[in-house]
Amino acid sequence: MLDVCLPGTGGMIPLENRWLTCCWLEYQGKAILIDCGEGTQIALKESGCKLSHLNTLLITHYHADHIAGLPGLLLTIGNSGKTSPLTLVGPKGLEQVVTALTVISPALPYPVYLCEIKEEKAGELTMDGVSIAYLPLNHWVPCFGYRITVNRKPIFNPQKAARLGVPVPLYKTLHAGQPVQLEDGRIVQPDMVLDGERAPIRVCYCTDTQPVEGMTDFARGADLLISEGMYGDNEMEEKAKEKGHMLFSDSARIAKECGAKRLWLTHFSPALTKPDAFSETAQRIFAPTVVAHDGIRITLSGD
Repeated sequence: MLDVCLPGTGGMIPLENRWLTCCWLEYQGKAILIDCGEGTQIALKESGCKLSHLNTLLITHYHADHIAGLPGLLLTIGNSGKTSPLTLVGPKGLEQVVTALTVISPALPYPVYLCEIKEEKAGELTMDGVSIAYLPLNHWVPCFGYRITVNRKPIFNPQKAARLGVPVPLYKTLHAGQPVQLEDGRIVQPDMVLDGERAPIRVCYCTDTQPVEGMTDFARGADLLISEGMYGDNEMEEKAKEKGHMLFSDSARIAKECGAKRLWLTHFSPALTKPDAFSETAQRIFAPTVVAHDGIRITLSGD
């Protein structure tokens, strides 16, 4: 199962009732965070995210509301007891940006590794058994959308294992895809006790962009699409284009076209004080749309 939380949903500046947009994804005790604007460490704590579980930080782009909170976040993580490595992933320029920001947080009790995406083209990484795909978006500066995929183990059939005389302590080995040898010398292969593959769990995250070619395919079949809704009113279309952002309706159309199971809207303009007032604008296009709020959380099982 994959736990997903949006500790913040705001764009540009933090407000009294809205932290800056970020996304927390946790799988088997290891967490991925997307973006870290000002005050992100406070938003994470308020949402119940355990900072010591954070293994990977993905940066979409180098605008302040997505990266300026890095020094405070790194120091707060250090105070949480973390000693295992933290990997930072981001567009070209990552080393320069991180070096500049961490002048004020030079001594950390854990190593920090950088993974810079040097070319503006789609690609994929694997970290801690989780696939992280990225897609170039359309903003003022290089910006990536991310897709997190968790591949689930096949369905284990204990009745099949019992009929073959497999001791219960060996079930875990078979479920992990490894053969076992019984006391009588027989070899039991995993496919002898499994009932087929299960669909992976996919979360797609795209913000600070205009709709781009390839975004629909990138988000195809997502269990959850998290996409920006800088403006709710369709009359703001020209301003959205000018600023390199999307309307609620833009994200809803992408969700519908890609066959996502659900859509969360986030990254609201500071001027959009009541995003819920425009929920029907998106829901008329894609019914399972939720106008997100700080702390919204879901556990995805893929079923």
